[in-house]
Amino acid sequence: QVQLVESGGGLLQSGGSLRLSCAASGRTFSTHYSWFRQAPGKEREFVAIITWGGGTTSYADSVKGRFTISRDKAKNTVYLHMNSLKPEDTAAYYCAATYRFGRDPNDYNYWGQGTQVTVSS
Repeated sequence: QVQLVESGGGLLQSGGSLRLSCAASGRTFSTHYSWFRQAPGKEREFVAIITWGGGTTSYADSVKGRFTISRDKAKNTVYLHMNSLKPEDTAAYYCAATYRFGRDPNDYNYWGQGTQVTVSS
């Protein structure tokens, strides 16, 4: 059992930066962490993933070079630092955990409640 709580969402202008946090608790040993996002009327899409040890990361092409995923194991917290935000980044962002490395949301065992990010023009 893993519990995830996201925070840090908000409203900001295009070109701005924001850092999302995901506090993890419970049986987190060996789990990998990802960020997904879902805009109204759209399917949930993969954003970024980091391995349990933090040594490997991977990003969706749409955010590569702008977003950075990181993990502070001492704080049991995963972060998503977002730079150069665009209106098309507007979505509810979800933290998720899995015991198997992958990008398919159907493979994820645990999800946070989501935090809204809105980027204006």
